[in-house]
This record gives sequence, structure tokens and C-alpha cells, in this order.
Amino acid sequence: MSGRITALDVLRGVAILGTLGTNVWIFTDPRGPAGFLDGADGIGELLLRTVSNGKFLGLLSIMFGIGLAVQHRSAVRRGERWPGWYLWRSALLLLEGALHYVLVFEFDVLMSYAAVSVLVAFLVGRGDRVVRRWTVALVALHSAVIGLLTAAMLSAGASLTGTETPSGTASWPAQVQTRLEFWGLYRAEAVLVLPLTAALFLAGARLFRAGALEDTARGLRVRRRLMLWGLGVGVPLNLATALAGNGWFLVDRYLSAPLVAFGLLGLITALVHRMRAEAGVLRRGVTAVGRSALSCYVAQNLLASVLCYQWGLGLADRFGHLGVWFTAAVWLVISALLLAGASWWMRRFPRGPLEALWQWAYRAPRRATASV
Repeated sequence: MSGRITALDVLRGVAILGTLGTNVWIFTDPRGPAGFLDGADGIGELLLRTVSNGKFLGLLSIMFGIGLAVQHRSAVRRGERWPGWYLWRSALLLLEGALHYVLVFEFDVLMSYAAVSVLVAFLVGRGDRVVRRWTVALVALHSAVIGLLTAAMLSAGASLTGTETPSGTASWPAQVQTRLEFWGLYRAEAVLVLPLTAALFLAGARLFRAGALEDTARGLRVRRRLMLWGLGVGVPLNLATALAGNGWFLVDRYLSAPLVAFGLLGLITALVHRMRAEAGVLRRGVTAVGRSALSCYVAQNLLASVLCYQWGLGLADRFGHLGVWFTAAVWLVISALLLAGASWWMRRFPRGPLEALWQWAYRAPRRATASV
């Protein structure tokens, strides 16, 4: 396995585990999403939430853009029409995201990824000037929307605190019904971040073409710039917006955090290329999670539901009063299960379980066409 591919798998694995660090607060609060939106309880919880809030989801979006660029390059090399069958992949992802939303998790990202991937698929093969203009326009649109919403919240003295959000985890069928009934409320974030997600996809594709994952002098220069802006500028900005109060929540999550995600990409890739020794247990586990990212993303939400919700083991009701200690423990337990499970599975199979099912469904129309 090449260094570049290894870096890509490690980045995906870190992004999946980091996304769990953001979502786990939803599961461990006894009130569910309503409690999460009420904001952090104390400075300790605030700082711990800030570590993961929005950054790893941004990193995951960048990784998806890189993966799209890899698929585009492979299609071009094989002489296949693009986007062609890739649009069928987007349709499958939309279906899977819809099922994940209804059956498992209110804040699914797969549906928005599917919608954005269609637009980006038509742009990824265009010239740098076209891609740059689209990226700038999308970032400008996203920044304007976030700025206007933040200004409205600050002027009205409002925030997400106290948002009337349906809650209750005593019954899984009741949760499914709530997700269907309050579809617009739970899908609001997915719609809000569509321009940002598209911009991150395009940025990921450009970074791939610029050699950001390569163990070369060119790749090193790109990674240094990413770390300079993402960590040197993004981290202080992120800390400032996190401490500024609930009125700045949107800026913190949707402007500051994605900037840090680029710094994380540069830092993690640099560390991977500096590790010349054979990969240890932890790195192999993170790599396995990255190779089965779709399966692990769904599994982590399912595991958290079973552990924390009342229709499962109900641990949130029993231990939610412990606050950050309980949340950190749940994250560690689920992360360990994912690392161990993904390592065991990927030693025996070439793809994760959902990836294998997805690949079968993706190739089904081609097999049917070939048999006619």
C-alpha cells in the first residue's frame, strides 16, 4: 500500500472517530438532541466540545472530495464516460442516507453528501479556474448566510439554546416516527451546509491534484500552508468563537471549524509520512476504520443509540449526570469497538460490510445490462 493511500485511509479513520466525538454528546444527554442544543454545561464541557465540533465533519467532507477526485481519475484512465455511472453511486448514497436518517440518526450527513456529489461530479474534471471560481462563490454564499443568521441572532439576543426540539428515547418506533414527522427540523442543518459541503468537496479535489497527500517536496509545501492557515489561524479563531457565547455558535461550527479541518489534514498527513516503522496496533486500527468508513459511520451511531437510549441499555439516563466523564467514556468504548471490529473485519475481507453491499448494488445495473 502506498504512502499516499495509507494517508488517505488514516485521514478517513480519524475523521470518522472525530465525527463520533461531535455526535456522542447528542446520545449521552438524557434529553437527546434537545439537551445537546441547549449548549455546554460549564467551561470543561465547552472546551471538550470545541475539540471536535465541526472540524472532523469538515475533514470528512474534504476526504469525500478527495475520494471523488480519485474515482474521476480512475474513470479517465479507463476511458470511461464521466460522470456516467458515478451518478448511480450518488443515488445509492442518497438512499442509504435516507435509511440511516429514518432508522438510526437524526443528523445524518450522507444525504447531503449525495446531493452535493452530483454537482461536484460535473465540476471535478474542469480546469482549475472554473473550480476555483465555483469554490469562491460557494464559500462567499455560505459565509453570507452564516453572517446574516449570526447577526440576526445577536441583535435579537437569541441562540440555539432553548430550541424546541422533539425528544424522547423510550421507544425506537417512536423515534422513527418523530424523524418522519419533524423531517424539516432535523434536515435544516443538512440544507444549511450544502454550499459549505460543496466547497469542501471541491477543495479536497484540488488538494488531491496539488499533491497534498504525496510524500514529495510539492506535497510538503502544500501541507505546510495547510497547517499554517488551519492551525496557526484557524485554532485561535475557533477558540475565540467558541468562548464568545451561544450567539456565535454558527460561526464557530460552520466557519472556524472547517478552517481547522484543513490544518488537521496537513498535520495528520505529515505525521503519517514521518512514520517509517511498521504500523502499530493503533495505526492499523485507524486505517481499518478508514477503509470501512461508511460501515463505521453507521455502526458508531447504532452503537451509541443502543448504549445510551432508553430503548437500549439506557446508560444516558443512569449516568448522564456524570457529564463529560460519561461522554468521554462512551466515546472511548465505541471507538475501541470500532478499531477492534474494523481491524478484525478488514483482515478477512477486502471491503467493509456496507461497502460490499454498496458495491454489489452499484454493479447490479451493469451486470443486468451486460446480460441483455
